[in-house]
Amino acid sequence: MKSNTIRTVAIVGYNRIPFARANTAYSTVGNQEMMTAALNGLIDKYNLKGKLLGEVAGGAVIKHTYDNNLIRECVMKTNLDPATPACDLQQACDTGIESAVYIANKIALGQIESGIAGGVDSISDMPIAVSEKLRKVLLEARQAKTLGSKIKTFLKLRPKDFSPLVPKNEESQTGLSMGGHTEITAKHYKISREEQDEFALRSHLNMAKAYDEGFFDDMITPFNGLEKDNNLRKDSTIEKLAKLKPAFDKVNGTLTAGNSTPLSDGASCILLASEEWAQEQGLPILAYITFAEIAAIEYVKNQQNLLLAPIFAASRMLEKAALNLQDFDYYEIHEAFAAQTLATLKIWESPELSAEIGLKKTLGAIDRNKLNVKGSSLAAAHPFAATGGRIIGVMAKLLNEKGSGRGFVSICAAGGQGVTMIIEKLVG
Repeated sequence: MKSNTIRTVAIVGYNRIPFARANTAYSTVGNQEMMTAALNGLIDKYNLKGKLLGEVAGGAVIKHTYDNNLIRECVMKTNLDPATPACDLQQACDTGIESAVYIANKIALGQIESGIAGGVDSISDMPIAVSEKLRKVLLEARQAKTLGSKIKTFLKLRPKDFSPLVPKNEESQTGLSMGGHTEITAKHYKISREEQDEFALRSHLNMAKAYDEGFFDDMITPFNGLEKDNNLRKDSTIEKLAKLKPAFDKVNGTLTAGNSTPLSDGASCILLASEEWAQEQGLPILAYITFAEIAAIEYVKNQQNLLLAPIFAASRMLEKAALNLQDFDYYEIHEAFAAQTLATLKIWESPELSAEIGLKKTLGAIDRNKLNVKGSSLAAAHPFAATGGRIIGVMAKLLNEKGSGRGFVSICAAGGQGVTMIIEKLVG
């Protein structure tokens, strides 16, 4: 550690590959190829070839066993100095933003001068496991000393034991998927289907407009034949969304494929640094990470709570920063589901709901015209670990283009967790 002084942490760069719906453009590639592509795009854009950085941190929620040292393997395939260390982190959908907090803290403490945070996920290249019975038999057979004993071991197997096991998209504590939990959230907080569809449409229209205006031109590296997020629906309408059938609760549900994020593939990363390092490299300082907070929430007994932990992270963070929820120029709230985002907003606005969930005080309403102004996860899609880098990059660019201001970021995650962050463009 170089100093006892806490240093400011600059966001210097951003890059990602287009996000793709599962089993489409990236069906033949995996985590390493996607993360390496995102990193190389960042390296090329900011002239980092051959540079020794302090550390690269990131991860994936869904990994093969050969991805056990994923980020280091990716770094070794890039043009960075191979002496750049790397580590894997994983916190479900918070992986990308928590990786940014990890790198930012090291910079703030003077342990490193620069680093990259990111994340990647592939649903298309999902690992498939064998049954527990087959696994145990294979291990037993490996220890067998003779061919006869091996054969005897294998004779214990039955046809059903050869059925592959695909990872389940559900919470192990409850057996419910995120969508199943969010259906309960929507019912508990009385979030209507119409509200959800309108919110989803706004995300698509905002992102389509941002693409048309060229906002994403310097943020995305084309990959594997894809130049734009292929989940984006420029021609989406309320009428089209209203025709979609419920995806989770088939009878009384309000969540559909249109107002929920799809399973998807993608990778993103951001470049963080001390002010001194950025200036030495001749790189622009887009904005600064000034506060971050993580929280968790009980969601097994209160199953409507799964994706609402950022409510508590926001409350604690704002208290530490001596700010109100209204003191921001932009808000980036991860849209895992329209219902989850709308429930968060509704709780903030209601003294009764705030008290019910356990907040010390009501945070109040925000100006929704400042929320996800370039579209967000419902339009771009949500490769779990890659969402944090995408959102931080968008916020940093918004503030840099404005020339000053303050941005609020919130990302919810499986396991009843969530991270919030304040990003600022300092002047003077």
